[in-house]
Amino acid sequence: MANVVVVGAQWGDEGKGKLVDWLSEQADTVVRFQGGHNAGHTLVIGENVYKLSLLPSGVVRPNKLSVIGSGVVLDPHHLASEVEKLIGQGVPISRDNLRVADNAPLILSVHRELDALRESSNAGTRIGTTKRGIGPAYEDKVGRRAIRLMDLADPDTLDDKIERLLSHHNTLRRGLGLPEFQAAAIREELMSVAPKVLPYMDTVWRLLDEERRAGKRILFEGAQGALLDIDHGTYPFVTSSNTVAGQAATGSGLGPRAIGYVLGIAKAYTTRVGEGPFPTELDNEIGNRIGERGREFGTVTGRKRRCGWFDSVLVRQTVRTSGIDGIALTKLDILDGFETIEVCVRYRLDGQEIDHLPASQSAQARVEPVYETIEGWSGSTAGARSWADLPAQAIKYVRRIEELIGAPVALVSTSPDREDTILVQNPFEA
Repeated sequence: MANVVVVGAQWGDEGKGKLVDWLSEQADTVVRFQGGHNAGHTLVIGENVYKLSLLPSGVVRPNKLSVIGSGVVLDPHHLASEVEKLIGQGVPISRDNLRVADNAPLILSVHRELDALRESSNAGTRIGTTKRGIGPAYEDKVGRRAIRLMDLADPDTLDDKIERLLSHHNTLRRGLGLPEFQAAAIREELMSVAPKVLPYMDTVWRLLDEERRAGKRILFEGAQGALLDIDHGTYPFVTSSNTVAGQAATGSGLGPRAIGYVLGIAKAYTTRVGEGPFPTELDNEIGNRIGERGREFGTVTGRKRRCGWFDSVLVRQTVRTSGIDGIALTKLDILDGFETIEVCVRYRLDGQEIDHLPASQSAQARVEPVYETIEGWSGSTAGARSWADLPAQAIKYVRRIEELIGAPVALVSTSPDREDTILVQNPFEA
């Protein structure tokens, strides 16, 4: 039985929440391995709707262990709030089903304020961040001045760590003409939330190794999408962490041999939130139609998503950079009723056709999509649970996508309902 990594194969918002929830029923342990509370998942289970942004999707399922790995930057106040909200919805959460890595770096008010200040500034390049402090927290982790969850359990050593943190941040704030943060305020910010989050603290790398050795099925849940990866995405319009599948090993503490199958999630079209290149973007009536039908608004921010045709060049690229074994194709039903559907098969750059997205920011801004026109379908795919339920032309569309991206479609999702899923290959049994 394979341990499975789920990653977004586009720019995020591909519907990972539903698929992770669907897969988590077969898993024993669900692990978040990167990002923070800047990427939301909406889970629809029966009559209940759960909106998560930090907790692993498996937390709403009974008898599953949810784990937040050290690759995540943790806002302790948001964690406490999200736990409280779910408990209010009738989801029991305790140390029995939630553990958090003791070495996870924390997001503090200094990070949130700096993130918002940078993003709101007219100077430089606007990235389109959620202003939740994710980037500055990762900067402090790399700069070796982060305060980590374990530090809350050792308050006697906290003052020196706060001083080291503020020696950096207050220098920045003086340069920006802002008042300095006081160490006492940061200490109070941390101590006030410590009792709410420390009960979940654990040595996660050891815990997961024990789970693996015991033959437990582990599901690794990524946030955002591979095209937002700090190394392999559309830099600088990316997130501050690695979002490709390889990060599952680093961000959890398990070695890469623990990963058996990589499932990429891709919409049957393409969306993007925030700034940055988007070769197949449709800034027209068709794009608006896709956005309205697909309810393309961010779970965390409420921002309207940019919409466009499926870009096989990008997904083919993420199949390679993440080592994707199979694709879960979501929101196929949103394309119902289109007479024709365009699929980007190559790019044109300065008069030459190319088969990948170049790394250069200026080149990314200049690429033009080369489309292949595919006949649409008039029948409905909404709620389909088998190939027999799909119009013949919808099946042809899926098969053509497989050919273009160089990976099989393992699942097809045809509505937000977790049961409306066509299973071609079970990743846990591949």
